[in-house]
Amino acid sequence: MIRVILPQHLQILARSEREVKLDVPPPVTQRALIDALEAKYPTLRGTIRDHGSDKRRPLVRFFACEEDLSHEPLDAPLPAEVVSGKEPFFIIGAIAGG
Repeated sequence: MIRVILPQHLQILARSEREVKLDVPPPVTQRALIDALEAKYPTLRGTIRDHGSDKRRPLVRFFACEEDLSHEPLDAPLPAEVVSGKEPFFIIGAIAGG
């Protein structure tokens, strides 16, 4: 089971807890994880990635194993620690302003 940590605004939309657990078939990639998340919580469709291009929304970031994975290819394998459930995959809402 993959552990995903959601920011509060996505928890509210999904009506979920902060940490959700997903069954993601191999290969476990960002794309596969987000597909599984959107399948389980359809209200999240379009909030994490754009409907047409599947690109990550600009103010959404992905972290795992203390690394920013936001700019990694969507089809790159996630770290083994995430796949095993040892480490969570964080979806973070970035803050902008000046």
